[in-house]
Amino acid sequence: MNRHCAIIGVGHTKFGRIEEKNLMDLLCEASLEAIKDSNTDTKDFDSVYVGCMSANAFNNISGIASALVDKISLLPAAADHIKNGPASGGSAVKAGFQAIMSGMSDLVLIVGGEKMTHIAKPGFITSNVATITHPEAERIHGVSLPAMAGLLTRTYLNEYNAKLSWLSDIAIKNHNNGVLNPLAHFQKSIEDIMKHAIKKGKGNWNDIQEFLKDDKVNPIIADPLRLYHICPISDGSAALILCNADIAKEFCDTPILISGIGQATDTHIIYEREDITTLKALKICSQQAYKMAGISPEDIDVAELHDAFEILEAVESEDIGFFPKGEGAKAAHEGLTEIGGKIPINPSGGLKARGHPLGATGVAQIVELYWQLQGEAGKRQIDGAEKGISCNFGGFGNNILSFILERMDRI
Repeated sequence: MNRHCAIIGVGHTKFGRIEEKNLMDLLCEASLEAIKDSNTDTKDFDSVYVGCMSANAFNNISGIASALVDKISLLPAAADHIKNGPASGGSAVKAGFQAIMSGMSDLVLIVGGEKMTHIAKPGFITSNVATITHPEAERIHGVSLPAMAGLLTRTYLNEYNAKLSWLSDIAIKNHNNGVLNPLAHFQKSIEDIMKHAIKKGKGNWNDIQEFLKDDKVNPIIADPLRLYHICPISDGSAALILCNADIAKEFCDTPILISGIGQATDTHIIYEREDITTLKALKICSQQAYKMAGISPEDIDVAELHDAFEILEAVESEDIGFFPKGEGAKAAHEGLTEIGGKIPINPSGGLKARGHPLGATGVAQIVELYWQLQGEAGKRQIDGAEKGISCNFGGFGNNILSFILERMDRI
């Protein structure tokens, strides 16, 4: 008998600056919400996988998985803490998927989270995240992920005759989607700031004047990227309940299948890549996922892509198979990736507006796809969505995961 992995429930905290809760509070909140949503009993769980990049550095916690299992009464479930940089959440989902597909587990909790905004030391978070870069070839020279994104952006703009304003359109689109997402870190339009214009009834005249004069509202972070081309530092958590699809309907009327999964790596050092504007790892892992699911990019109805920097959404939309090389930014500018467009990307608001609690992101992307395929995404719902794909980006493209979700009743 072929075995399949189904999602039967999800949980998702508010993302943003969550001052009143610590990391364990956030992980517990998302986990318990997912357990309740899935109609499961705590004694039934075989395994728990916790995706969190920097619990030790940011929160002084190292035994986070075992602590969570004890705190929410899932003993004696097996528990593992999964770390893969900003793709820690995706790697946790992969581990849970493997546990289900192997037959080792029938019921699994996946939770990802990060608590970051309480860090007061200037530059500490950027420096910590930069530890995923190559220590001798990159980090020793002060290279950060924003610097790499600036390099990728400048190369892309020059090579494909693209416009920076097209990347601004991606940021505007994702913030507009965030307005529709009550759990997003940001729920406001940034069109006035990104377009350097004041529109009637929007924006604050003094703030806009300050921006136009002194460049303080939207400063350059890593040329040519400005502040509003980059995702925020966020707190939050998201969770999934996975189970053997054979028993899924005991808990959920409309289970969603993880029908395809892929993971691949690329060179650790950016300058060793043949073409820095091509995410080779994404091309490989998305093809793995498409092959496993038995579908093609043309079959996808909605996507959640890892836009930590808005250049990434453009490049990922190409390498995941939606647009020809060099046309992703233009496609976004033309509205093809908006809700109601040819291929809606990041209806959740993406990392740019939903937020980016590092370990939570890969799980949150799948939660959004689950809601979309269930028809439960509210004002941001994609009509008729039956198949979705996500991209969770680790390192600077040197360790990437892709997941394909489908409605179980469509298989």
